[in-house]
Amino acid sequence: MSGLHRGDDLEDDYVPDDLVASSGEEEDALEPLAPAGDDIGGLLSADEDAEQESAALAKRKRREKEKERKAKKRKLAETKDDEQPLSPAAQSPHGLFGYLSSMQAKAYPVKSALELLDISIPGELQTSIVDTTSWTESRSLDRLVEFIIKVLPPLHKRLLQRPKHSGAPTLLFIAGAALRVADVTRVLKDRKLRGEKGGDVAKLFARHIKLDEHVAYLRRTKIGSAAGTPARIGKLLCEKNALSVAQLTHIILDVSYQDAKKRNLFDIPETRDEVVHSVLGAPKLLQCIKEGKIQVVLF
Repeated sequence: MSGLHRGDDLEDDYVPDDLVASSGEEEDALEPLAPAGDDIGGLLSADEDAEQESAALAKRKRREKEKERKAKKRKLAETKDDEQPLSPAAQSPHGLFGYLSSMQAKAYPVKSALELLDISIPGELQTSIVDTTSWTESRSLDRLVEFIIKVLPPLHKRLLQRPKHSGAPTLLFIAGAALRVADVTRVLKDRKLRGEKGGDVAKLFARHIKLDEHVAYLRRTKIGSAAGTPARIGKLLCEKNALSVAQLTHIILDVSYQDAKKRNLFDIPETRDEVVHSVLGAPKLLQCIKEGKIQVVLF
């Protein structure tokens, strides 16, 4: 009897070997899946790297596009400066006299023809208005140095000399806006114009610089030329007497340059009036023009 029931001798919680083996095989089968989290992390990391690289690439492209845009803008500005086929400055002195007279009439709408004649610039050849018709090239800033050297040799000769008096330039260059004045100033500093002895080049406009600061600067500085807006130069000539005309031989009017709206120095009413009233109409300066001591140049 005991032989028939030997299977009962097994413990109640006995697990057959095949089940144990089976369980082990399942664990072995699951082991390769354990690093799955690492794989997901790697994929996520790769995705993040790809996103960062894509963002960096997009940023580089934006910078390149911005550079291209600025380069195109500069090129367009230079093209506008260079392409000036209809410049009023290219006329004969007689034509220039008519042009300046018409601008003067617009600035003084209530004056009669006789009254305008008393304050107008004389139109005689080679006295008050310089004949620049020999210059057939562009009247852009990159040609200004050569323009002065070839067309205005007496002015060039004086610019090479050391000034003797403070605040008494040989040349006044009148431009319509502060940025244009800054560009002109850089050109006038060229060593081909000033040599080693030439005086300072004054930059005269109201933006960021107080009138009294300009007065102090001019009273202590020997300048060979000055570029400025008509409003600021007019005040320094008429109100403060900081700009002397004692050494002045030439006034260049920047009439060929056009702004973004295609307007030149005389096309803007406020600027035109300042040129006529405060600069060309300054009593001491106008008297010197009429006496032939100062010549007007349209560039």
